[in-house]
Amino acid sequence: MKTYSAKPAEVVKKWVLVDAEDVVLGRLATQVAMILRGKHKATFTPHIDCGDNVVIVNAEKVKLTGKKLSDKKFYWHTGYPGGIKERTMGQILEGNYPERVIYKAVERMLPKGPLGRQQLKNLRVYAGTEHPHEAQQPEVLDLAARNAKNKRSA
Repeated sequence: MKTYSAKPAEVVKKWVLVDAEDVVLGRLATQVAMILRGKHKATFTPHIDCGDNVVIVNAEKVKLTGKKLSDKKFYWHTGYPGGIKERTMGQILEGNYPERVIYKAVERMLPKGPLGRQQLKNLRVYAGTEHPHEAQQPEVLDLAARNAKNKRSA
């Protein structure tokens, strides 16, 4: 018996809608990264993009455990002398683009390289409840109900 290897023409992609309200960021990102890679399917092939398309709404309402909101800092350098900048996770979530928190968390869990970049294009993150993908009829995936630890109330 030979090992099954999916071909790009055989891959069937679904659309999945995830509500990020009160869901812990890391737990959300791991599940979404697994769906984007296609590891939840029996036909998973490591070198083929066989994952589904994921739409995440309410990105601004995602929760973090511990003191990550105030203590977790992201640094970057402008390229000029003394140009080191920092921003906390709370500042990013309250800023103009809170969806970047989820996008970057998922991006860092996908493989680096051409395949990972292709799989990341199947992710769409929106800060509010509205999204323009109703025509694709995404099926709702309730991550908060899968495990009690996935949802954070406080």
